[in-house]
Amino acid sequence: MQDFLKINDNDNVVVALNTISQGTVISVDGRDVTAAEEIPAGHKMAISDIPYGGEVIKYGYRIGNAKENIKEGSWIHTHNVRTALGDLLEYTYDPTPVEEVRTEDATFMGFNRPNGKVGVRNEIWVIPTVGCVNNVASAIAKKANAFVKGSVEEVIAFPHPYGCSQMGDDQEHTRQILADLINHPNAGGVLVLGLGCENSNIDVLKPYIGDYDEKRVKFLVCQESDNEIEDAVEIIKGLIDYASGFQREPISVSKLVIGMKCGGSDGLSGITANPLVGRFSDLLISKGGTTILTEVPEMFGAETILMNRCANEELFHQTVDLINDFKNYFKRHDQTIYENPSPGNKKGGISTLEDKSLGCTQKSGSALVKGVLAYGETVKTPGLNLLSAPGNDLVAATALAAAGAHIVLFTTGRGTPFASPVPTVKIATNSRLAGKKSNWIDFNAGVLVEDSNMADETKKLFDYVVEVASGRQVCSEAAGFHDMAIFKQGVTL
Repeated sequence: MQDFLKINDNDNVVVALNTISQGTVISVDGRDVTAAEEIPAGHKMAISDIPYGGEVIKYGYRIGNAKENIKEGSWIHTHNVRTALGDLLEYTYDPTPVEEVRTEDATFMGFNRPNGKVGVRNEIWVIPTVGCVNNVASAIAKKANAFVKGSVEEVIAFPHPYGCSQMGDDQEHTRQILADLINHPNAGGVLVLGLGCENSNIDVLKPYIGDYDEKRVKFLVCQESDNEIEDAVEIIKGLIDYASGFQREPISVSKLVIGMKCGGSDGLSGITANPLVGRFSDLLISKGGTTILTEVPEMFGAETILMNRCANEELFHQTVDLINDFKNYFKRHDQTIYENPSPGNKKGGISTLEDKSLGCTQKSGSALVKGVLAYGETVKTPGLNLLSAPGNDLVAATALAAAGAHIVLFTTGRGTPFASPVPTVKIATNSRLAGKKSNWIDFNAGVLVEDSNMADETKKLFDYVVEVASGRQVCSEAAGFHDMAIFKQGVTL
């Protein structure tokens, strides 16, 4: 394994793959550079002098400006580089030529639903309309699991704190996300559990759900039941009978929708795991499949790359709105637009938001952007889609599931045990994490800087995702973790 990597020919920094000791001489582009100080693994070292105000270049793009004169061989991090981001910007559509390729189809073993959708799980979901019945929902799921049979895999409750005492967009978002989950094809049956007096009660929620299969979706109002847990378990027994009639069968991967998210990033995220997910995305799209990229604040500084890959000018303008609407959200709350990366990101070697964003957007691969989705909107167009949601891991992963993702690919350099409403594949950026937290990590992309190559690992990841879509449990599922979170922006009454 080499000790450093120069990502792009135009870069004036290299990334340390292992800690580089002070005084170590490395050869870059045919010339020797001596480390002026220790460079921690994942962090950056200057390979030329950078004057005060000069651009620091990584991935071939500016990741910030020097806060002081930086000498060749110096450690580059938050102490001597600052973001170059501004507030709202003017953008011009400058389309990047993208060759669309098609590759041979593949299949997974999934569940065909009567409405034409497909699922990768056959679970029974208990969806509370309001946080007041969260514990009741969890108790129902725990008791009802004793009656699981056939192809039904589990009864799962999805507690959340909302559904009442909300106003405006917050209330609308809660209703839309709940409706999206109720309609999600990974659920073979759904019990919608209401309290009875909440703002988003069952009668209010039904128009958001739209047309539904009465054999698949059932409702229970706790205030109208003498014993809501017993009544709910009886309802779920019927849902299990219905859902157990579905069996796995071969389905084209063109039907798969895969969400893409990163969290706890480090200096290797943009070198290993994120580019690997990007290559996976391109491969799935070449077979007619769909991927969704989200966490809009972590597009800031790299947004023009996505804008210029929009398939047409209308999508370009939608992407501009996607970016500027989120910047205005920050400004409305008097928050700094570039208040990122996190302490963990910085410890791992990420210095500015541009640094993080240029690594983050690697997950989009090289495909054309074919759709731009509002928060709570479900995917309609095959190919690469952009989804409006924040960077928060649970909120963004839930938004991906609500948008229609069957599975979420989650890259991480620090590690995290969380789950989402759909199988959430944790992909480590480094082998140390993969070895230490094997109970969290499903796939190790760290081998890309060791003894493997991108082509081989792309095939391995694709095959692994097909296995997960066909029923293989990921670590968080095996641990019994099932999380959801809804985006809150406004007043709580």
